[in-house]
Amino acid sequence: MPTTHLLYLHGFRSSPQSAKARQVATWMQNRHPDVVWWCPQLPPSPREAMQKVADGIAGWPRDTMAVMGSSLGGFYATHVAENCACKAALLNPAVNPARDLAGYIGEQTVWHNPNERFFFEPRFVDELRALEHGPVARPENYFAIIAKGDEVLDWREMTGRYPGARIKLLEGGDHAISDFDRHLPEAMDFLALG
Repeated sequence: MPTTHLLYLHGFRSSPQSAKARQVATWMQNRHPDVVWWCPQLPPSPREAMQKVADGIAGWPRDTMAVMGSSLGGFYATHVAENCACKAALLNPAVNPARDLAGYIGEQTVWHNPNERFFFEPRFVDELRALEHGPVARPENYFAIIAKGDEVLDWREMTGRYPGARIKLLEGGDHAISDFDRHLPEAMDFLALG
């Protein structure tokens, strides 16, 4: 069935202004203007972020929706895909953000606007822990693009989190997947949005 709704979830300290989010937005505008496309600005609280997403997709058809997420957004996208049984494309997905972000408690700046600040609170680590899932229920619903050269997350942990899923392992690369335009067509094909 063709995908009718696509959700994009950005990473920690990121926004809908990220390079990858903008590339996906342009792709959707040019190739699938009829598909519902939503890339919300996520609040720093994981609980509030997932509530905002749940409210936003409440009326979406589960059998024709898909989700894409980068880094922390990949963790969130996994949560959405597990709850909605929909397809997900993950870009260097965070697999243990409760552990990894515990060192970021305090004031943070937003990548795309250093003047914008937010406070990452200790309770957010517990909120991340509450969103953790066991093994993915439907590995065939997942496509992950993972860079061995990711300077933030360990590619072995990322690939290990999604056994049985389709994984594109990049030699080298970086956390941002700076050459994302080269891999975007494959991700969109997987989501039936080629």
